[in-house]
Amino acid sequence: MRHLLIIAVVLLCTSCQQKITTDDLDLLNGYWEIAQVRMANGETKTYTINTTVDYIEVTGTSGFRKKVYPNLDGTYDTSNDAEQFVLTEGPKGFEIHYKTELSEWTEQLTTLDENSFSVTNAAQITYSYKRFEPINVQK
Repeated sequence: MRHLLIIAVVLLCTSCQQKITTDDLDLLNGYWEIAQVRMANGETKTYTINTTVDYIEVTGTSGFRKKVYPNLDGTYDTSNDAEQFVLTEGPKGFEIHYKTELSEWTEQLTTLDENSFSVTNAAQITYSYKRFEPINVQK
């Protein structure tokens, strides 16, 4: 009986998770800030204030991510450094494959909607992002 209960809970959890489609990938476009990091051991760190924001631009199944620094007037400072990536669909959903001059890595896109997304890396660390709301202080 206990095994049936465990199987039912697992099926319920997996059936409730919405599958990310190719059409959903455009939702990644825009400015994102880290909200939370969950380590492989279950520890979490929540971020309430971020000095940098990730700008992501996706066209089809490729794109780039770069760090930007928001200013109080609603503008951003940035460098020309960008991390190029390719999105591929695998058995577990979409993977983001990054490649820079110094490194290569892959993250599993685990959730995605218009206001948030999360990725999990090879070390089983999950990064949760929320859409960035700029602060605009007028003089």
